[in-house]
Amino acid sequence: MPKAPAADQLRLLTVQELDTRAAQARHRLDSLESKAELQKLLEREGELTGRRIEADTAISDLKREVTKAEDDVQSVRARAKRDNDRLLVGGQTPRDLQGLQSELEVLVKRQSDLEEIELDAMQRLEDAESVADGVVAEAAVIAAALADVRARVETESAAIEAELADVARERINATFNLDESLLALYEKLRAQNGDSGAAALTRGTCQGCHMSLNPADLAGIEATPADEVVRCEECGRILVRGTTA
Repeated sequence: MPKAPAADQLRLLTVQELDTRAAQARHRLDSLESKAELQKLLEREGELTGRRIEADTAISDLKREVTKAEDDVQSVRARAKRDNDRLLVGGQTPRDLQGLQSELEVLVKRQSDLEEIELDAMQRLEDAESVADGVVAEAAVIAAALADVRARVETESAAIEAELADVARERINATFNLDESLLALYEKLRAQNGDSGAAALTRGTCQGCHMSLNPADLAGIEATPADEVVRCEECGRILVRGTTA
């Protein structure tokens, strides 16, 4: 068995307590509700950015469609006006007159169809602009919420990070002049056992895994010299004796 002063073994419990506090603080830091809220808001912000791009693209396309429809209507109106002007001037042969009247009938129908196309495009443009306005309004709300949540994350994180810094300073003091081989073994076991490398042996029970030793094993440990490092056969942690019996 490795050896280390009994007093150093007892000090391991202080080190373990500090490491447990640090692990708990890191867990709190990683699982802040404000961080989860921030992530949701960022995801929503990304969705809105995508919707805004889609809406802007649709608006741009529809504006071109409306412009083309307006141009088409104006072109037909101009053609109809020219034909009407020719009719008013008179002097056409019956055949020419019939041709102009037939063309005007076609143009009237064409103008009506084009005006419907124009109105439809204008309605779709209005709808797209309404969607874009809604996206912009929600994005403004999200931006305000993001500013608030970021401030909360910063404040809450700073408090926990300050706690971690305090624990780190306390740990430096707790490990000062601690037996190097004992500390190295503790660190190795801590890495294997999820931040727990030592536990008190209290009333015959390992406080790490809560396994109760049978009387024979407990008697053997009690007979072991105080400077010998004893480990729990169940979890492998260093068993620190000399606490509450």
